[in-house]
Amino acid sequence: MVVFILNLTKEIKESPRYIKKHTFPTDSIFTDLDKVVIAKKARIIDSIFSTMQAKAGFNGTVLYGEKGRLVFMKAYGYDDFKARKKLTTASPFQLASVSKMFTAMAIMMLKEEGLLDYNDSVRQYIPELPYTGITIRQLLNHRSGLPDYMHFSDKLWDVTRPLTNEDMIRVMAVHQPPKYFFPGGGFDYCNSNYALLASVVERITKQPFEQFVQERIFDLVGMNNSFIYRLDHTQPVPAFVPVGVSGHKGGRSVPRKEPDFYQNGVVGDKGVYASVEDLFKWDQALYHELLVSDHTLQEAFSPGSAKISKWKDNYGFGWRLKAERVKTVYHYGWWKGFRTYFIRDLYQEKTIIVLTNTTRSLSAGLLYDILDIKQYDLGPVCPYIKPEKKPKKSHQ
Repeated sequence: MVVFILNLTKEIKESPRYIKKHTFPTDSIFTDLDKVVIAKKARIIDSIFSTMQAKAGFNGTVLYGEKGRLVFMKAYGYDDFKARKKLTTASPFQLASVSKMFTAMAIMMLKEEGLLDYNDSVRQYIPELPYTGITIRQLLNHRSGLPDYMHFSDKLWDVTRPLTNEDMIRVMAVHQPPKYFFPGGGFDYCNSNYALLASVVERITKQPFEQFVQERIFDLVGMNNSFIYRLDHTQPVPAFVPVGVSGHKGGRSVPRKEPDFYQNGVVGDKGVYASVEDLFKWDQALYHELLVSDHTLQEAFSPGSAKISKWKDNYGFGWRLKAERVKTVYHYGWWKGFRTYFIRDLYQEKTIIVLTNTTRSLSAGLLYDILDIKQYDLGPVCPYIKPEKKPKKSHQ
């Protein structure tokens, strides 16, 4: 862990943004915490997830950081169960909807560069989109009222062929699936919003979305094990995803590899693969303005809706806002054998990240308990495992 922290400090310090702005002194990046307290927290967190692994089949990677300091990081279980390939903390997982925070960042970067405005019409960049009156901001806040491509594409697309962002736009243009409501008329979490945002980035920059994110975010932050997976539209859908950690479904005793899927040609709403190590670098980059200014970033953590009726927690730009906690933002995701959890308590400067590659879920309440941990008695059993449920169609 010491080597990892030193490397992270070196990568941040040598980044072009740091050299240009000198936004923070090196000595303040990693505040010394009491070593006894750190060691105790690490032992408690390890005992929680070790118990879950033994009693409920938890399989994944876990990271907990506090005030810029890495407190705990560990991998549990297998990347590929059949091949008995073990996970490491550098293993890249499909982040599912946690990918949305990177799409929002790409849009914010273009906004800072004067290449778009949040109040611009989406049709300014995608003129063939048949829905009028939708702004970039409404896509970011999930207030567009658009139909979700994950629901309509099964009927309107040949599912044996990869569906891409451009294909999704063409399907919308030709078939015009009905909207849920008029733009700005409500909140509805919709994956089409963030797929369209990725397309806006492509139309403005004239480069593939995955290339923009790789060069402008991953490379700059030093996220060396991160990338965006996107199906090649000229090739058939492969049997399994050929990169990153394998997603699995089924019971604890016989997890089965999830096959690849035609909707993996669409990016922006999902598609980012990253390790817990890289995500901690991302977390620290947000604190230190390596990508956008703090003023710009704060809008991502601001409520996008006056009130949320169905959803208790509000939504900013690629982040959910925890209603009952001061300055806590988060996102969860699930998609094709992966479940992911990323929580940032900005008030306490604490972060917890859990990446799993099975369909078994865990209670987010446990993760908030860890954020607030002082003394924790695990007890004879772990009460936080939820029974496996049949997956829904769309991801979070």
